[in-house]
Amino acid sequence: MLDVMVRKLREDSTITGDYMSENELVKIRIEDGIGIVTVDNPPVNALNLAVLEKLDSVIDDVSDNNEIIGIVLTGGGNNAFCAGADIKSFAQLTDPNDVLAVIELGQKVFKKLANISKPVVAAINGAAYGGGNELALACDIRISSDRARFSQPEVNLGLIPAWGGTQRLSRLVGVSKAKELIFTGQFVTAQEAYRIGMVNKVVPDGEELRAASDIVRQIASRAAPLAIKAVKEIINTGNEEKTLEDGLDLEVEAMKELVKTEDIQEGIKSFMEKRQPKYQGK
Repeated sequence: MLDVMVRKLREDSTITGDYMSENELVKIRIEDGIGIVTVDNPPVNALNLAVLEKLDSVIDDVSDNNEIIGIVLTGGGNNAFCAGADIKSFAQLTDPNDVLAVIELGQKVFKKLANISKPVVAAINGAAYGGGNELALACDIRISSDRARFSQPEVNLGLIPAWGGTQRLSRLVGVSKAKELIFTGQFVTAQEAYRIGMVNKVVPDGEELRAASDIVRQIASRAAPLAIKAVKEIINTGNEEKTLEDGLDLEVEAMKELVKTEDIQEGIKSFMEKRQPKYQGK
């Protein structure tokens, strides 16, 4: 049903102007095994139907590429990581079903990003507002430039953060703080975002991409890929309306599978031999 609604949107001549540069809206390059994904929709890397569809495709590409050990997600230019939804394009949607289709597409793409088996680190190089902050929240780890700012201002437009903001933000900063940020739509500095747990680390402006890449390298140099995949699945699933007992059961089920792998044998053997492990992902 969602695919049908999205195709209908693309056929609507009133909102297809952005598709001319679709291939450039989300770029990917590989550096030392790291897939660097850049949302590049000037001037503020706003999210519209074209960007979401391209991001969806790129996520599939990096997920399927065995040469990529992890992903760094950032924004093009110097103005913004991502300033949220493209309000101008949304304003052209007069049919509530069209609006719903874009919301559902965004949720699908962000959920896919959150659940990819490889580590995903956001390099937040500027403003992360609305859907842009929700995009960062869908990543595993967030590294912020010291000049970045964050906000969930949707209620000021009569909307809500519907791309996961009401759920992921509250899991990071707590229910009460998430309500404050969403109710007021206030801007948060990088330093405050770090203090409340919205981002993992703040670095000097211009160093966020390097710092994010370093974290991916650190993870890849020490951790078994199948273990990372299992941990992500357990944490993500365990936070989705699961009790503690449900989460513990997920850990047991994951271990049942991991103990059968060659990676766990290599991990134990390399520890005993005091050397770096050589994981094969099997």
